[in-house]
Amino acid sequence: MNGTTARSGLGRVVVGVDGSPSADAAAMWAAAESALRGSTLCLVHAADTDTPVPFLSEAEIVRSRQAGRELLDRTAEAITERHPELTVVKELTAGPAPGSLRRAAALTGTIVVGHRGLGGFSSLLLGSVGLEVAAEATTPVVVVRGAAEPVEAGAVLAAVRNEADVGCARAAAREALLRKVPLRLLHIWNVGLSVGSRAALRNGGNGNARDHVRVLSSVSDQLREEFPNLTVQAEGEKSHSVPGALVDASHHADLLVVGGRRSPGYLGPTLGRITLTLLQHAHCPVELIPRQGPGHGSTS
Repeated sequence: MNGTTARSGLGRVVVGVDGSPSADAAAMWAAAESALRGSTLCLVHAADTDTPVPFLSEAEIVRSRQAGRELLDRTAEAITERHPELTVVKELTAGPAPGSLRRAAALTGTIVVGHRGLGGFSSLLLGSVGLEVAAEATTPVVVVRGAAEPVEAGAVLAAVRNEADVGCARAAAREALLRKVPLRLLHIWNVGLSVGSRAALRNGGNGNARDHVRVLSSVSDQLREEFPNLTVQAEGEKSHSVPGALVDASHHADLLVVGGRRSPGYLGPTLGRITLTLLQHAHCPVELIPRQGPGHGSTS
């Protein structure tokens, strides 16, 4: 099985489970992904009992850890029923979830989380664990969105902003090969509604249209050369909202792969506006590929 993973260029899959419906859906998605990769699946439950909590007794800590073990056992049993050939390992950790998931993924693993969790942050569109993992991970992160039992669209979609996204597109190509479906490269450029917007529309939007065609052709030509057995479709379009256009396109994808752009914030790394919008509103799972990270090549 390790040979399959090595040939695909994809590492093992690590998924966080906390008993929420969103995490259950993420675990099933991660199991299917692991089966495609031929890799082991690692289930991680972070009991977070190392964090000082006032009035938390030793007996309550023991009960929390036992509940975590039972949750891992139930989840593993449900996955094995659906994927009996899959090797599943379980990790119960005492620390917070984001750090536990990053350690389990190590240098090459893919982290999978649900789009909501349990606790006080469950009202957010994306749970606090998902936000932190997506903002700080140096390996790929998948946030599972969409219907609990999605209808397969038969395509993997990759968002291409410029030539630096060839690493992101390469990861999407590997995912498409696993699924035996075409890869759609989508390059969207913004035509802002502002003073002079009519002139911008007449002239093809912000920037020269030839530049946008060049970006798309450069990435698609490289992928066709690297993956001769893969059908690569390249599409470019103008839109008043880049994230809105990508959300619409996600209706017709099994997986949306994007470059995870991050910038320093007051409290640490933050997600870019487009990335955050996709994680909150996409209609299919979203995979973030770090612009610079292990295992994705110098051009990523």
